[in-house]
Amino acid sequence: MEIQKLYDLDDIEFENITIGLVRLAKHIPDHEFFFKVNQINGLKFKRIEDVILQGDLFDYYFPRFEAYHKFTRTCFTFISNKSSESKQKKLQTELFTGEENIKFLLNNQVEVQYILHSSEQFPDFSVILLPENLVFPIQDYTLGSEEELYQIIQYYE
Repeated sequence: MEIQKLYDLDDIEFENITIGLVRLAKHIPDHEFFFKVNQINGLKFKRIEDVILQGDLFDYYFPRFEAYHKFTRTCFTFISNKSSESKQKKLQTELFTGEENIKFLLNNQVEVQYILHSSEQFPDFSVILLPENLVFPIQDYTLGSEEELYQIIQYYE
């Protein structure tokens, strides 16, 4: 008896996901920012397991904060765009490796402090109130399935 394929991985089309880019008007520590966000919204953003990316020379750690919005039944996750910590795995023996001790999830958006992700297919980031005079408006950004950040978000979801 021949086994029938239910699906072919080459035929599967992955859908894009929408994330929010959060830029702060002034630099403040993570705990202070989320304290203010929690006060305004009545949400309870808390730090959860970091996103860990492994490079050739370093392992990079990106803080994550998560809360559940009861009214919309949506889970929101803030991921730091800039690594907060890096652990060196081996010594750099080459002059130009292209790998440094600081890494950004979105290399072309280094001015972004946080990446906001939602459990919804079509997220509504407007339900989260952000502190006035501290945060610029959230910018929607679409990730395609071929991008590294898309794969990271899918893995940690």
